[in-house]
Amino acid sequence: MKKRIMVDMSATLIHHGHIRLLKQAHQMGYVVVALTTDDEIQTKKGYKSELSYEERKEVLESIRYVDEVVPCNWLIDNDFLIEHNIDLLVHGCDNVNHIPEDKLVIFPRTEGVSSSELRERVLDSLVSMNLNGKGPSDKIAQMLINTIKSEFKLD
Repeated sequence: MKKRIMVDMSATLIHHGHIRLLKQAHQMGYVVVALTTDDEIQTKKGYKSELSYEERKEVLESIRYVDEVVPCNWLIDNDFLIEHNIDLLVHGCDNVNHIPEDKLVIFPRTEGVSSSELRERVLDSLVSMNLNGKGPSDKIAQMLINTIKSEFKLD
């Protein structure tokens, strides 16, 4: 019988680092993604995800390395693993879940990519497009620049 492997993630912006982690987990067995709920993202990360839980779930379910998606809180404990009949939790090296070590497999993160990094790239792209006159309007670029200046007290 295949082992049940859980991968917990928020997957606010899905990228190749997520895919690599899911692929590694898939090589170990049946993959159950524990997907952080919208409320937990808002509470723990302090923002509303670009994609809703249902949208993130739909994307994950379309990935060939994912067999099942279940909602979860920010942290997973051993009771959650037992509830879902999980043999191992696979996570990147930033794991903070409190589960027994014999049920945890840590994989290194993919260097140079994260959802936060993608947000920065999108912002850079929007600003660049608008400053070069190729974007929807200079008003967007100016608004972004003013917001960033205000937020970081650059004025």
